[in-house]
Amino acid sequence: MDRRTVLSLSASAVAAPLAIPAAAHAAGPPARTPDARLRAILREIDPKRIEATVRRLAAFGTRHTLSSQTDPVRGIGAARDWIFDQLQGYASRSAGRMTVELQSFVQPVSPRIPAPTTITNVIATLRGSVTPERIYVVTGHYDSRASDVMDAESDAPGADDDASGVAVIMELARVLATAESEATLVFAAVAGEEQGLYGSDHMAQAYKEANADVQAMFSNDIVGTGDAHDGTRPANRSVRLFVEGVPSSETPAQANTRRSVGGENDGPSRQLGRFVDDVAPEGMDVRVIWRRDRYLRGSDHISFLLRGYPAGRFTEPRENFAHEHQDVRVENGVQYGDLVEFCDFDYIARVARVNAAALWSLAQAPGTPRGVVIDTTRLTNETTLRWQLGAEPDLAGYEVVWRETTAPDWEHVVRVGKVSEVTIDISKDNVFFGVRAVDTSGNRSPAAAPQPAS
Repeated sequence: MDRRTVLSLSASAVAAPLAIPAAAHAAGPPARTPDARLRAILREIDPKRIEATVRRLAAFGTRHTLSSQTDPVRGIGAARDWIFDQLQGYASRSAGRMTVELQSFVQPVSPRIPAPTTITNVIATLRGSVTPERIYVVTGHYDSRASDVMDAESDAPGADDDASGVAVIMELARVLATAESEATLVFAAVAGEEQGLYGSDHMAQAYKEANADVQAMFSNDIVGTGDAHDGTRPANRSVRLFVEGVPSSETPAQANTRRSVGGENDGPSRQLGRFVDDVAPEGMDVRVIWRRDRYLRGSDHISFLLRGYPAGRFTEPRENFAHEHQDVRVENGVQYGDLVEFCDFDYIARVARVNAAALWSLAQAPGTPRGVVIDTTRLTNETTLRWQLGAEPDLAGYEVVWRETTAPDWEHVVRVGKVSEVTIDISKDNVFFGVRAVDTSGNRSPAAAPQPAS
């Protein structure tokens, strides 16, 4: 990899091959320093407002999906209405860019739904100003549960699981309502998660049926504290991000291709994880976990993965399972229950800043390159890559990145200009390649891995 790399651009782009010295691509660029607008966004995220949101949601007593939808003070209906009112208030400051809706549907009888039940997602959409068709989604689920998943009467404050995640998306909606995002941002409090991911499943399917261009989705689920309250050392500046490798929506034909080229670590969600880690704010460690989710558990990002959308799940570094899915009680001197007292609001604010940095960086950059292929028509020690030119007005060009097959992250990068084809004097057999877009301000998209093509 220390030899000179020669890039032959498409004939329509330049008249002669472009030679680039090895020093120009010895390593990928460091994470880009947040610009002034993003720094201001990160400063606006307020732990006290997050605390107020978590406490208010916990005060509804239970937010079980099967609890009352009409009681004005207790149950999921009261929580739904409060969330809607708060988001409406944020939208009123958006100069018309943000709209809020109640997305309701009737869930038929299923293993955890004993009778047809109305489930409602509360969704705030901040329309993009440049490429509004490009969508980035962030969710938290506002339903809660006690020890018995069918118990809709007992107290289930759900402070960590998942008032914390709802507080993240609501704080992001508040702060970003006055910002002008290039792409569309969606902040959703979804319901029915504890009964079977029903709210997010409906939402993801609605996007799929509309042929929506959802380029990334994040679920914030159990992001309440970096301290497990079990005697272990706190990790108050770490958050896990679960991202799958093999796409959940992969077809048999795609699986055959993946096995032939070794693409297990280069699915769209893996690329999303690399991107988030790269743009995370200083002082917060994103521990990217190469799994779809934890053992025996699953969150709302899975609904999006099943529709082929890149997605990941944020969750705290070490969970205390006595504080999740438990009746509120003291047993043998141990406090059980998902109580507000176990949340760390400064920690939730830091997780919100990770989300904000990721969403803003994605929305201000060009979209992930489409149609990226690697020419496999002949045996050669060079590599030819092709892709579709993006239509963003501020698109500056593209970068080709690559790494050793045993490396987890991109190691080398070279800028190739505003072209749709490039030939690199490196064997495609020996490394993994990716292509990412760059705009005139230096914002970079996630990389897209190439598929074999003639």
